[in-house]
Amino acid sequence: MRNLLKTVFCTLLLAAATPLAPALAAGHYPDHPVKFIVPFGAGGPADVFARDLAQHLSDSMKGSFVVEDRPGAGSIIGTEAVHQSAADGYTLLVMSNTHTTNETLIPKKPFKLMRDFVPVAAVNYSDLLLVVHPSVKAKSVKELIALAKAKPGVLNYASSGPGTPYHMAAELFKSMTGTNIVHVPHKSSGQARNDVLGGHVQMMFDAITTMLPNAKAGQVRALATTGEKRSPITPDIPTVAEAGVPGYSATIWLGIMAPKGTPPEIVKTLNTEINKVINLPEVKTRWAKQGAVPMAMTPEQFDAYLRKDIVKWGNVVKTAHITIQ
Repeated sequence: MRNLLKTVFCTLLLAAATPLAPALAAGHYPDHPVKFIVPFGAGGPADVFARDLAQHLSDSMKGSFVVEDRPGAGSIIGTEAVHQSAADGYTLLVMSNTHTTNETLIPKKPFKLMRDFVPVAAVNYSDLLLVVHPSVKAKSVKELIALAKAKPGVLNYASSGPGTPYHMAAELFKSMTGTNIVHVPHKSSGQARNDVLGGHVQMMFDAITTMLPNAKAGQVRALATTGEKRSPITPDIPTVAEAGVPGYSATIWLGIMAPKGTPPEIVKTLNTEINKVINLPEVKTRWAKQGAVPMAMTPEQFDAYLRKDIVKWGNVVKTAHITIQ
């Protein structure tokens, strides 16, 4: 009787386990397209680098990674779309310091970054380029400051929306120089860039990766870069700090987050694969030519980085009394 019960018990265990085997075997990630939601406009650095990353991940992970741009409301629209998505690793957020800034600048959002999302991986960072339309007489940062002080409220600057790095870089500049320059927000960096190129808006802090070709073509005048030291791709252009605003520094960085509840094993897999991609020699070389530097971090390190950045830009927003108009 005991042997019979033992046999029945083992048979039941085997039967219960059998259906799991195919499921586990079929549990390859990804087994259908993974969507990168970019909450910024097409053609900007987030869009450009997301597409580069998606292509490499599609190859290395034997799956499909696609990019979908959903700009608007200073990144809120696209970010909320990810917030409302299933936490299954198939909808990911391409984010930047716009998001860490918005935690203070736009407190009444339908989500909170560190509550509703989990850090996956950092991607890269790059300097911004301060440019003016050729019609602006200033040919240096000091001349621009003097012009802005002589004509308060006359100069205007473009950005891709409240809280974006372009917006914050300009507001930090205004705060540190005591100038009154009017903010003209746009729905995307592409629209902002086009308005500066067309002379409709007089100046902009833009991603060096996208605005530099226009500066080289003479469509805008580059006055300075925003990093702590000169960019290797623009060694002849001074930093804002050395050109007249000591201590000034503002860059743009990109990262990947997922909805809270995304399985840790998927987060770990994505982090490992993304770090492999951004450390590929050909990727590092190609990005360097665009002024971008890879940032390889674990999810835990990226979490700490995000929290520190929230505090940094929160202090800027409060000290400079920056509000959304």
